[in-house]
Amino acid sequence: MPYMGYSRKVNYYETDAMGIVHHSNYIRWFEEARIDYLEHLGLPYHKLEELGITLPVLHVDCTYKSPARFGDEFVIKLGVEDFTGLRISMTYVVEDPDSKEIFAMGKSKHAFLDENLKPLRLKQNFPEVYKIFFNIKKEDEK
Repeated sequence: MPYMGYSRKVNYYETDAMGIVHHSNYIRWFEEARIDYLEHLGLPYHKLEELGITLPVLHVDCTYKSPARFGDEFVIKLGVEDFTGLRISMTYVVEDPDSKEIFAMGKSKHAFLDENLKPLRLKQNFPEVYKIFFNIKKEDEK
């Protein structure tokens, strides 16, 4: 089941001259939700960095479905689509919590790298972190 713990309202500065959310903000919201998700898993980003793990974005895309406006509430459902121990792919659905209207949907792909930006094999180097993501992937498949 996707993680649905991230929600907030649209800020005025996130809107454009047409009064709708500027498209670039959805990518920022994906990051906000991803950071919140990692904290929920007990892996806050600062802890990963202290361990020597970085998680850069390799690819991100977003499909816009319906415009969100200033003051609209939204929730982001986040799920793990794929996890290999070297890479992870996440999915996002941004929706109105009451009407379930979908504002946007997207995906992001990330690599697990060390401090020198070299690929990390989580299963070998950080089995406790690997286990958390592996179990979440299995949970999201249900």
